[in-house]
Amino acid sequence: MAPSAPQHQTASLYHQPYVESEANTSPSPDFDEDATVVLVVDDHPDVRRYIRGHLQSDYRIVEADNGREGVRVALEAIPDLVISDVMMPKLDGYELCETLKTDEKTSHIPVILLTARAGEEDKLTGLDTGADDYLVKPFNAKELQARVRNLIEQRRKLRQRFVREGMLKPREIDAQSLDDLFLQKLMSNIEERMADENFSVEELSQKMNMGPRHLHRKVRAMTNKSPVELIRLVRLQRARQLLEQNAGTVSEIAYQVGFSNLSYFARMFKQEFSKLPSEW
Repeated sequence: MAPSAPQHQTASLYHQPYVESEANTSPSPDFDEDATVVLVVDDHPDVRRYIRGHLQSDYRIVEADNGREGVRVALEAIPDLVISDVMMPKLDGYELCETLKTDEKTSHIPVILLTARAGEEDKLTGLDTGADDYLVKPFNAKELQARVRNLIEQRRKLRQRFVREGMLKPREIDAQSLDDLFLQKLMSNIEERMADENFSVEELSQKMNMGPRHLHRKVRAMTNKSPVELIRLVRLQRARQLLEQNAGTVSEIAYQVGFSNLSYFARMFKQEFSKLPSEW
């Protein structure tokens, strides 16, 4: 781990896309898009340092020193979880939470609010803004670790449920929450270009009004698949639907869902469904 930089350098760090420690001002060239990222937002450097010290062995940590900057970093980094103080300058934790939960890019991200107030009304205020958990200062480091681990595990189980229960099948999503609307829009755009074997993640990103990296982290967080993997999965699921309905020959169906290479189609189909298309 790199040594910490002097305190007077801290303020300039929050004008960079990522802040992994007080010694780093930008992401490393080998930044892992699939790393589990935790954003810590607090105007007290000591609190950020304390939290970072107990989480950095398991997660990639990014930081912000006020609520407004926290929103900016969240939109840039698309973290897997946000830990935010409630009382902060420029934008408090409640406002930060509400902003993230009502933005399509960040609505899926769990938020833990930290506060020195232990009153029931304060907790209800936080939960009303969409906060997923609440910790009262001073908090035990092991409790923080457990809360973070549990929320990330809940998200992992939700991703598994999306795939296991077929929630990503074409035209089978009920739009109820902002995340559901995002998935519905995503699936609609994939279906629209399903037959085009040249349909790219860049084109999908444009249709979703997100940069490719933002789309990657959002899709990965919600489905545990990259956009490339998701496009392929949707194509294979549509192929299975068509095969079940005897809607054409294997080759006709493969072309219909965007596969021009029949051997590759057969291999991917068997990998996904444990049977060759001809056996289905």
